[in-house]
Amino acid sequence: MKNTVISRMVLGLAAVLFFSSVCRAEVLKIVVNDTIQPITEEFISRAIDEAQRRNDQAILMEMNTPGGLVESTREIIQKITNSAVPVIIYVAPSGSRAASAGFFILESADVAAMAPGTNTGAAHPVILGGGKMDDVMKEKMENDAAALMRSVAARRGRNVDVAESTVRQSKSFTEQEALSQHLIDYVASSEEDLFRQIESKSFKRFNGEAVSLKLSGQPIVPFGMTLKESILNYLMDPNIAFIFLAIGALALYAEFNHPGAVVPGTVGIVFILISAFALNLLPTRFAALVLILGAFALFAAEAKFASHGVLTIGGITLLTLGGLLLVDSPIPEMRVHLLTALAVSIPLGLITAFLMSIALKARRNKLVSGAQGMVGETGVTQTAISPRGKVFVHGELWDAVSSGNIPAGESIVVRRVDGLLLQVEPLMVARPATARAVP
Repeated sequence: MKNTVISRMVLGLAAVLFFSSVCRAEVLKIVVNDTIQPITEEFISRAIDEAQRRNDQAILMEMNTPGGLVESTREIIQKITNSAVPVIIYVAPSGSRAASAGFFILESADVAAMAPGTNTGAAHPVILGGGKMDDVMKEKMENDAAALMRSVAARRGRNVDVAESTVRQSKSFTEQEALSQHLIDYVASSEEDLFRQIESKSFKRFNGEAVSLKLSGQPIVPFGMTLKESILNYLMDPNIAFIFLAIGALALYAEFNHPGAVVPGTVGIVFILISAFALNLLPTRFAALVLILGAFALFAAEAKFASHGVLTIGGITLLTLGGLLLVDSPIPEMRVHLLTALAVSIPLGLITAFLMSIALKARRNKLVSGAQGMVGETGVTQTAISPRGKVFVHGELWDAVSSGNIPAGESIVVRRVDGLLLQVEPLMVARPATARAVP
């Protein structure tokens, strides 16, 4: 009897836990409105892990991206295809796109959908920097990207040939064209509309299992970036990384010209290290760093040699080119913009040349403080100097010597300072002639 009661209690507790987990099942929503890069990959991976931990019904990824890096794209596709929780990718709102890397990710979804007024495609691989590649490398990159596209589209039951054409022919499609070509599953004006269309319709998961979802009326839980991810994502903007690098270099420049100031040196090191961290995650062209260093060398030379601005213009040109070439990305959104490069280079060049000129002028000026500052000063003898006596200079009484006799009350000039003894000479000042009375 006792065992029966215990068994019923265990079964009841299990039922409560089961139903509570079912009732708690939600839709986890993330928004990807950025380029595809390592921080985006980290964010999506963390969201998928969290949805699996919470046993959510589905993950809704609202996406708008111009594309991004191949390695990050592959990692995201691998995470989506291995997810235990179905992943719904929705290109929205109107005016958004899933281009290049975004199209690969869209095709990897369990359910692919687009809002009216969106587009996708143009997944042809581009060499870093946008330059022209040789035919062999071009063919290798195309074949690799095409194979990935065929693998993803085939396992999701989508149109393999049309999907591959986005790689080999750079084709793009509107939402209606993508739907008619069977590249996506739905066109929906809103999340609610999308959930209604998905309702009870089965779809194949990447492992071939057929499942269906009932998401209408289910709570949608937003999932955002952590503070760390938000900061790093902000720093992953190449324009921000370039600005940080320029500010750090200028701060170190100020510290070198004013040793012991501490604050400029600290700011410079912090900004340069932050910039280096971001550039380490981005496809950086290190030859551009040489151009940036060359720019600062020209700025320093401008202050030393009178080039009438020629060296400064050369430095600004090098700094602008260095900024434009700093990040070697296949898409414009992941490169330093021309406006940013000019907005940083021109003021920085002028400020740096100005600071260096001030520093060099200060070093050329003679010392005007302390005992050496007495040299060249004038005074008056208080006693006769023959060859030693007292002089009054700078409001102070000094011992002085002279090579010749100088009577008291005569003006003198200091020629040398030996400790507390001044070496002086008579000050040759023409005296006006004494007026004579007319007889």
